[in-house]
Amino acid sequence: MKTVVAIDGPAASGKSTTARLVAQELGYVHLDTGAMYRVVTFACLEKQLPPKESPEMVNLLLSMEIRFQSVGRGWQRTWYNERDVTETIRSQEVSQKVSAYSALPTIRSRMVKLQRQIGAEHNVVCEGRDIGTLVFPDAQFKFYLTADLEVRAKRRHEELLARGSDSSLERIIEELQQRDREDSNRELSPLHKAEDAIVVDTTDLAIPAQVDYIVATIMDKLKHPDRKSINKEKQAQNE
Repeated sequence: MKTVVAIDGPAASGKSTTARLVAQELGYVHLDTGAMYRVVTFACLEKQLPPKESPEMVNLLLSMEIRFQSVGRGWQRTWYNERDVTETIRSQEVSQKVSAYSALPTIRSRMVKLQRQIGAEHNVVCEGRDIGTLVFPDAQFKFYLTADLEVRAKRRHEELLARGSDSSLERIIEELQQRDREDSNRELSPLHKAEDAIVVDTTDLAIPAQVDYIVATIMDKLKHPDRKSINKEKQAQNE
């Protein structure tokens, strides 16, 4: 049985960076579901398809290939068919629209299917907004990352500046508030913490500390499984 580490949380809570580094530490595949939805959003915007169900969108999804290419030290590039879209899908336009597209049943169904296929073949660290509740409800490890809104906005602002794209902090705060409302209130797979997820407040926690905590928690559990797991293993051996 493959191991799945599910990391959920709101936008700019540190999920992607933390998941990438945790995967690197454990030697697991980093399954970047957020990037997958961003690729779909970018493709729809490029084709001028609005965020609503349509035959054209179905055809687009069926023609799409999304893959990740490892480039060492835990980093990976994101490819859409034969195009490297790693930076393109992080544009402000895509960020503003991704929630609307990712809420569509056709898109979510297609992406969840692909995500589960990868999770069945590899040990994965997977982050998103419904990983522990919908995509991998039986994941062995579930974490929910959260942080104060202003801290998340500052992180996103620094990220955009590093990519050469500027936006006011006030505007980013407004966009994150809107994104939180959309993600939490959408009818299909809304953002919320799985009951058995461990909450990690990253407001005053640097990325290395987040990674160390999550890796230590996983390694401790793998070395010392709970009594229920031990009893199941014994029962299986006696059958």
